[in-house]
Amino acid sequence: MGVTRFVGGASLCAAACVWLSTSAQGQRGGPPGPPPSPRAAAPIDLTGYWASIVNEDWRYRMTTAPKGDYAGVPMNPAGRQAADAWDPARDEAAGDQCKAYGVGGGMRMPGRLHITWQDDETLKIELESGSQTRLLGFRTRSQGGDWQGASIASWDRSATVMGAGGFFPGAVARGGALKAVTTNMKAGYLRRNGVPYSANTVVTEYFDRFDVPGGDALLVVATEVVDPTFLTQPFWTSTHFKKQSDASGWSPTSCTAR
Repeated sequence: MGVTRFVGGASLCAAACVWLSTSAQGQRGGPPGPPPSPRAAAPIDLTGYWASIVNEDWRYRMTTAPKGDYAGVPMNPAGRQAADAWDPARDEAAGDQCKAYGVGGGMRMPGRLHITWQDDETLKIELESGSQTRLLGFRTRSQGGDWQGASIASWDRSATVMGAGGFFPGAVARGGALKAVTTNMKAGYLRRNGVPYSANTVVTEYFDRFDVPGGDALLVVATEVVDPTFLTQPFWTSTHFKKQSDASGWSPTSCTAR
């Protein structure tokens, strides 16, 4: 009799525990829903028109430097040999006048960017210089094999690599950065005077937004270029843009080899 009462009590307790657990799950709303899309999860807003601020490397960005002028780029002998053989007429004849506008050098060209969401999982960057378009896919890598390569994007919520205010006193970073890793691109130029990068290059970029007193916004793109073919070590640059209120002045141009 005692054993029977014990078993019955245990069964009753088990049933109550199941009911309480089920009830608690119902009160919590059941299983979690799907994660938000990359667009909905964006910690910062990068959309809009941005105009480049050429505050470094003026000689190499605003003009075409002479052949053989590749100061500051950590090239190996093969890289120097390729740079010394630069021939813009040959590039034009081969239809390669966009070699300086690819993912390795296009963001350094003076001009504007237009950043939009192509869809909830793909960020689109249109470059005024060279009329280039980059697609940064969050779920799947964008299709490569062209000047802009194949890019995979993610939201990097760690502190900005540029510091709390970047290079701008009073500027405040907002919410982390966009990280983009690009591979599988056509070989191109880091600078328009033939400083090369190969199709084996990996380009990693961090896009940081900074809000500046007075209502302005700045975009800083820190770029690491790793190329085992032509470079002895990673090549870093930081490229700056200022937010524009509208599309005024937006005027895409064609690639030029000179």
